[in-house]
Amino acid sequence: MSARTTRSGVDGSRPTILKLSTFLASVLVLSATISPPLAAEESVGEKIKKIFSTPTPTPTPHRRKKSSTKKKESASPSPSSSPKKKSVSSSPSASPSSKAKKKSLPTPEPSETPPPSQIPTPSPSPTATAAPEKGKRGAPNATLLPEAISGFENYPPKVQQLLNSALELTTRNLDYKYGSADPDNGGMDCSGFVYFVLKQNGVDGVPRDSSEQYIWVRRAGKFEPVMSRKEDSFEFDNLKPGDLLFWTGTYAIQRDPPITHAMIYLGREKKNGARVMVGASDGRTYQTQQRFGVSVFDFKMPRADKDEAEDGKAHPRFVGYAHIPGLRD
Repeated sequence: MSARTTRSGVDGSRPTILKLSTFLASVLVLSATISPPLAAEESVGEKIKKIFSTPTPTPTPHRRKKSSTKKKESASPSPSSSPKKKSVSSSPSASPSSKAKKKSLPTPEPSETPPPSQIPTPSPSPTATAAPEKGKRGAPNATLLPEAISGFENYPPKVQQLLNSALELTTRNLDYKYGSADPDNGGMDCSGFVYFVLKQNGVDGVPRDSSEQYIWVRRAGKFEPVMSRKEDSFEFDNLKPGDLLFWTGTYAIQRDPPITHAMIYLGREKKNGARVMVGASDGRTYQTQQRFGVSVFDFKMPRADKDEAEDGKAHPRFVGYAHIPGLRD
């Protein structure tokens, strides 16, 4: 019983063993076939991981470097621009301003007088400042107080009034302005001054032109001719304050009679006894200085030139004086 069973058992187990061996063989075959691709797949995957892993760190540092460079670039332009701006702002602001200041300063510095004169002049005496500005051609306009004229208090009241109004015009810093008889124009010419003063003091019938003024006094019988060239000539014995004075040849003009200049006689100064007159002139002198405008002037006889008739030039010559019609009546 036992021997049969064992044999049967052995015989019965053989098919199972064969099945197992074949299964194992198939498994081995399968494992052999399957295992290499898995290993390959793993190696490829690892390579891919390595590939993907390696580029990832490389771009990051490049990006970081780019960002850092950008930051550095952004940082560099900002300071570079800022110093440029600072240098630009500082250099032009400092250099031009200093240069401008240096340029602006030397202009008044050479004169040295304008800066102080500009400050005090407008307030204290505008007339004195305006005089040198307008009077670049000569000295400032001169004036006199009535008390500075010898015997002024003994003049007739109408003469005093006329001379006071004439002297008041010398304080306005009026220029010589040809063709003007109104101080509001900033100046007057010689006959315009005479016309304005006489009309202001109620003298009727005064002509505007010096030649016509000469004719006016001649017709009134008030004219005193002077042929002498000496200031102490007897021909001046009848000369009185307030009289009109006439010249010819002060400028070239075709006129009949050829009277070209007129002024008003003031009298003599107390301090030196010199004869003085008042009016508008384009270069006559007072105390050896030329004045251009409405001013006080020295009344002196023109110097005689021997060749005045030969050179064809205009030479001033005093022709006479006249009492103003109606002033002393």
